Amino acid sequence: MAVILTGPEILQAVRRGDITIDPFDPRRLSPNAYDWRLGDAIRVCRTELDAATPSELPEQVIPAEGLILLPDTLYLGVTHERTLSERYAQLINGDRTIGTLGVWVHVSAPLGHVGHAIRWTLEMRTIRPVRVYPRMTFGKLVFLRVHGEIESYQTMGRKYVGSDGIDVSRLHEEFQ
Repeated sequence: MAVILTGPEILQAVRRGDITIDPFDPRRLSPNAYDWRLGDAIRVCRTELDAATPSELPEQVIPAEGLILLPDTLYLGVTHERTLSERYAQLINGDRTIGTLGVWVHVSAPLGHVGHAIRWTLEMRTIRPVRVYPRMTFGKLVFLRVHGEIESYQTMGRKYVGSDGIDVSRLHEEFQ
């Protein structure tokens, strides 16, 4: 049985040190989530990708005047906030206001395991051209109580431990 923390409980968990959101702004709390923002960098993929080969996707800064996302293009972005909890699991989602612009955000990998300390890499696609801006509100982050013995993602030797930027797929490591 998953239990989603309320906004006030997220605030208390941050104050206790059970949740880290950096930077944290209590005004970004909603009834059951924290409103996360798009970071200021992006990777653009307009070419074929191969799961068995490392991807070369150069990183670029999203200018203050914004960047137009185009259909039929994969964009990898990053959250402005870095999150961590050794007590709660996390789920990241796009925001309704972004969805109504025709932007799909982070559909494939919404789970942040207990102990996953990251700035989230975001998979983004759009149905129509849409201009986005660095640090604009882009989605919701919810925290879930876990049931059972806790094992931290930090101690499991996973490939994305400590991610602090835009990670491209590391699936190729499994082919070696």
